[in-house]
Amino acid sequence: MQIRFWGTRGSIATPGPATVRRGGNTSCVEVRTAASTLLVLDCGTGARGLGQALVAGGGPLRGHVLIGHTHWDHIQGLPFFAPFVSSEGEWDVYGPRGLGVSLRETLAGQMEYTYFPVTLEQFAATVRFHDLVEGEFAIDEVRVRTSYLNHPALTLGYRLEADGVALVYSTDHEPHSRELAVRGYRPGCAEDDRHVAFLAGADLVIHDAQYTGSEYPQKAGWGHSTVEYAVDAALAAGARRLALFHHDPLRDDAAVDRLVDQARERVAAAGGELEVLAASEGARLELEPAPEAPRRRDPAATLEASATVAAETVGHAVLVYVSDPAARESLEEALDADDLEGIDAHGAEEVLKRAREEQPALLLLGRPGGDRDALDVCRAIRTGLGARGREVPVVVVAGSEADVDRKAGSAAGVTDWLVRPFSSQYARTRIRAWVLRIACRWQKAGLPLDEEKRLAALRELAILDTPPEERFDRHTRIASALFDVPIALVSLVDADRQWFKSRQGLDAEETPRDMAFCAHAVLHDDLLLVPDAFRDDRFADNPLVTGQPRVRFYAGVPLRLGDGSRAGTLCLIDHRPRVLDDKQQALLRDLGRLVEDELAAFAASDT
Repeated sequence: MQIRFWGTRGSIATPGPATVRRGGNTSCVEVRTAASTLLVLDCGTGARGLGQALVAGGGPLRGHVLIGHTHWDHIQGLPFFAPFVSSEGEWDVYGPRGLGVSLRETLAGQMEYTYFPVTLEQFAATVRFHDLVEGEFAIDEVRVRTSYLNHPALTLGYRLEADGVALVYSTDHEPHSRELAVRGYRPGCAEDDRHVAFLAGADLVIHDAQYTGSEYPQKAGWGHSTVEYAVDAALAAGARRLALFHHDPLRDDAAVDRLVDQARERVAAAGGELEVLAASEGARLELEPAPEAPRRRDPAATLEASATVAAETVGHAVLVYVSDPAARESLEEALDADDLEGIDAHGAEEVLKRAREEQPALLLLGRPGGDRDALDVCRAIRTGLGARGREVPVVVVAGSEADVDRKAGSAAGVTDWLVRPFSSQYARTRIRAWVLRIACRWQKAGLPLDEEKRLAALRELAILDTPPEERFDRHTRIASALFDVPIALVSLVDADRQWFKSRQGLDAEETPRDMAFCAHAVLHDDLLLVPDAFRDDRFADNPLVTGQPRVRFYAGVPLRLGDGSRAGTLCLIDHRPRVLDDKQQALLRDLGRLVEDELAAFAASDT
């Protein structure tokens, strides 16, 4: 893993002769993996130089920008980031999810006409925005963990693991205990222990060190660390290297040099082996796995006195009391995918006993619940486990919508319902949301009123799982070209999947029905339009939106069979927000009628 600093200064850019060695640009760090994945940590004024270098070097113009928070010194370089201007560019921008305002809206604010002559919408590159919470996800081969930092704005730290090494980027963070800011980190404050756990075993920690302990009392509440705290936290975490970062704008190169000397003396006095350096604009670092035993370990294990641990280790236990084999299999796959520990319980009394002993992050209860109904078990948990029982999410797994009684469930304290049938992918996203205690904006489509008739007609057509045919493919080719979208499909909605009779721009032959946009489209007679999936609560957290093929825009016209039932759709997909005017909508409906003619011809043939 290769690191290069493009901006190291905090608060405001300070160019000039006194900062030429350590740098005057604000936060921006380039990270490249052995597989050439490019990640950019923050987009302060240093991003301008990085962008120019990328364009001058001929690429890559594909990358990922991870923004810790949206204060100006971390985003001012974004309008000047040259790869965003190239039509060949493809970028994903990540940052903390706010309350009511998306990351995209926040970043667009600094580019409004009053402040800047070019708007976010005028970027020629494909730029996708992703709102994050505390948790874990993957970017190609990179494992990314996020942890909330202590700053006046909602701020995330990033832990990147790839190539056998770990990098932690933790800037704009103030110790939770103000005493520790002055004297340095000591175990005992739960939130500060949790922060050290996030740094555990890192090969490089890039850490906010804007102030000294003597300066801090006048800066308390400003959201920044002291050198003393950064050094002690890195030592306690067992990190290999520490880069002091976010240099105070009042501190020149010589003053930063003195801080490095003080930090190294502090390490020596503690008998540590931590290597300390100051982040310097233009400096390059290469991280390689340590020759000794692997440092990838459970972060919580480094702290004996820690009462709480980092988000990646909080609540790994999920208590499961579900008897249906198919539902249990999907739930187990979902838990395994996120390394969540599943705890089995085989009776209502055991549920209560294990919930009291294990303190799980989530309870999944089947209905009916064996010897006691799931709602009775939920009531017992809410009343019998004290404060913990009132907080833990309790989700009831129902066999069908007919089994869902939301009024009774609400009275019993049910957090939510998981209704069969569901795929393991669907369950995984829902479980992740419940464990993180956030709203999951993804709704599985209901069933059409004529579902049995519809499925019978589709099966009688005998088209499912047949080879591709030119008579269908020409329509998706025309649709892709006519509407300038990368993906066009003829999708048929089966009982538990959507299967593609024709597909342009997509490798997958099918996806689970509970993810399918087309499953929503067949509920209605007319065109379904989703201009921006990120802004639609039915789809925002759908794995087809947050992962491949990264659906952002969808338009699907229902396809009717001879008996009038809606078998599927002709649909368009784009990776960027779109709208269709009235003329374009009429054209899509016309194409849909042509595909219906092909379905009728297929039914009449001997194929």
